[in-house]
Amino acid sequence: MVDTILVTGATGTVGSEVIKQLISNPHTSNFNIKAAVHSQESAKRVAAESRVKPVQIDYNKPDTIEEAFKDVDRLFLLTPFQSNMVELSSNLVRMAKKTGVVKHIVKLSVMGADADPGITGGRLHRQAENIIEESGISYTFLRPNFFMQNFINFFSQTIKEQGAFYVPAGDGKVSFVDVRDIAAVAVQALLNESKHGQKAYNITGPDAISYAQAAEILSNEIGRKIKYVDISEDQAREGMKAIGMDEWFINSMMELFDITRAGYVSDVSSAIEEVTGKKPINFSQFAKDYSRAFK
Repeated sequence: MVDTILVTGATGTVGSEVIKQLISNPHTSNFNIKAAVHSQESAKRVAAESRVKPVQIDYNKPDTIEEAFKDVDRLFLLTPFQSNMVELSSNLVRMAKKTGVVKHIVKLSVMGADADPGITGGRLHRQAENIIEESGISYTFLRPNFFMQNFINFFSQTIKEQGAFYVPAGDGKVSFVDVRDIAAVAVQALLNESKHGQKAYNITGPDAISYAQAAEILSNEIGRKIKYVDISEDQAREGMKAIGMDEWFINSMMELFDITRAGYVSDVSSAIEEVTGKKPINFSQFAKDYSRAFK
């Protein structure tokens, strides 16, 4: 029987990179790769990759989950960060157990999920982790710090238009991690359950830097001055409301900024090198590789 990997969140920042690296990995040449998507438009984008089969899935509709899970024995589990995240994760894990075929789940969690008492995002991810543990299915939990690619997703517009980005993070340092490294760890975990099963990895970049230092690095790589503006929490809330973020999400982000200012997201781990054998990408390399996104 041919092994089948299902990647949820397949068109997102992490999921799309996991798909890309699965396709390029020589050890998956005989694997079936399924990409779970939410819309026909997303399915068309994924279908452009000849080796990938798009499957439409609605986390709230068990029949779509059951169809997507057909013949799947390895699952990359990524659920959207929202208030019912645990319920969505539960729906997926329940179906994985029902099929009786899924033998390994690699879940994208978050650094600090095991902290006590932790913050909202971490607690929700830990509850989802508990559900997986209780299912009896083998698992690997990936707990990354803030993504370097968030600078593209959230800050690229103001960097291009104003030469600045705005964060209420003070001088707090963050061990930002490149999504390409997260995906590399995910692929290893998906392919080597015997080595990585029943393990949790904190995944960080090689060092911790402040947002001011990040601005300096971006300036050097882009070739023009980029400023970090340390805004107030009220200003941050107003900005997030203006782009349509809901109250729950805004409050969760404020908790993240609180622990950033307090220095709680500056830990550096060696997981990337231990799992992949390669040193993690630093912020300078990220800025160089993606410089066009900021010009």
